[in-house]
Amino acid sequence: MLYRCIQAENLKLKHSVIYLAFLVIPIIPAIMGTFNYMQNLELLKSGWYSLWTQITLFYASFFYAPLIGIYCSYTWRLEHTHNNWNTFMSMPVSIVSSYLAKLVCIMKVTVLTQLWISILFFIGGKMCGLPGIFSPEIILWLLRGTLAAVTIASLQLLLSMLIRNFAIPIGIALFGSIAGMFMTNADLGNFWPYSLMMLGMNSNQNEDVLSSFAGTASFFASVILFFLLFFGCAVWWLRTKDVRS
Repeated sequence: MLYRCIQAENLKLKHSVIYLAFLVIPIIPAIMGTFNYMQNLELLKSGWYSLWTQITLFYASFFYAPLIGIYCSYTWRLEHTHNNWNTFMSMPVSIVSSYLAKLVCIMKVTVLTQLWISILFFIGGKMCGLPGIFSPEIILWLLRGTLAAVTIASLQLLLSMLIRNFAIPIGIALFGSIAGMFMTNADLGNFWPYSLMMLGMNSNQNEDVLSSFAGTASFFASVILFFLLFFGCAVWWLRTKDVRS
């Protein structure tokens, strides 16, 4: 049943504008980060690591969460128009399957986005004349960032379900990301879902902030707990409160 729901959601996303957003928007932080790196070569002397700090400074802090917000708002857009919400709620499938199918599709596009930013990072490095290829450690940071995206996606999917306006959840994501920078700088990142992307991708850091066992454990615990919280709230609301169509 879940597989059929995923197929249905994939059909909705086929030829949609979110793939244009997926291609275009990550280019902006990649260009900004690469330019910032080139302008500060006298200070940034760690090669690929320094370029990573600059690109992720913009990508993870300003662009990533709003981009997921776009994905999630578009996913719910069809259900929020006309009487399609009634059709969604009356389908002969479980609420969990219907909601989880949307989350799976969001994560599919998110994985593609992470792959795309890694390609842009590599291209930027070569344009800057960096030798060889970046360290496998950066691949680990990309994977951790993808895991953190599950939390942000579950939150944004919940917001986009409850808020019919397309732009408001995206604005919340931008505000959450900016607030996340302050929370991360105050060593409170694990208590703010939008900060988890910055922690996971080691945003704007040369050394791994999650290198210790305690740091890694708290990060994964936050990812799991926030995901269960947002996913549970969404399923509970659909089962008990419904959303006005």
